[in-house]
Amino acid sequence: MGTRRKSRELCLQMLFQWDMGKQAPEQVCKTFWAERSEVDQGTRGFADDLFRTATDRQQEIDEIIQKHAQHWRMERMATVDRNVLRASVAELLGYNATPRPVIINEALEIARKFSSPESVQFINGVLDSVGKELEMAGNRPQGK
Repeated sequence: MGTRRKSRELCLQMLFQWDMGKQAPEQVCKTFWAERSEVDQGTRGFADDLFRTATDRQQEIDEIIQKHAQHWRMERMATVDRNVLRASVAELLGYNATPRPVIINEALEIARKFSSPESVQFINGVLDSVGKELEMAGNRPQGK
C-alpha cells in the first residue's frame, strides 16, 4: 500500500474517532498517534494535514457534502461514509495538485475496505458531483 493511501486511511480513522468521541482535534491527534509510533513521518504528516484541513473546515465541508448528497442528512449517513466524504472533500479543497480522479478513486478503495458496497456507489456519486462543481467554480484546476 502506498504512503498516501495509508495516510488517507489513518486520516479516516482519526476523523472517525473525532466524530464518535466528540473530542477536540488536538486530543484526537495526541491519543491516536500515541498508539502508532511505528508510522513514518511522511505518512503521519500527510494524515495530520488532511485531518487538520477536514476539522478546521468542517462546517464548510459538511455544507458541500450536504448539498451534493441528495436526500441525505449528515447525521443519517453511516459514520465511515460521512468521514470518507469529509476527508476526500478536504483533499479536493486543500490539495489542488492531486488530480480529482485520484482523490475519488482513493476514497472508493478506502470505502471498499471499511464500508459497504452500497456506500461505494453513494460516495462516488457525491464526490463526482462535488469535484465537478469545484472545477466549474474555479476552485480546482480543470480536468484534474
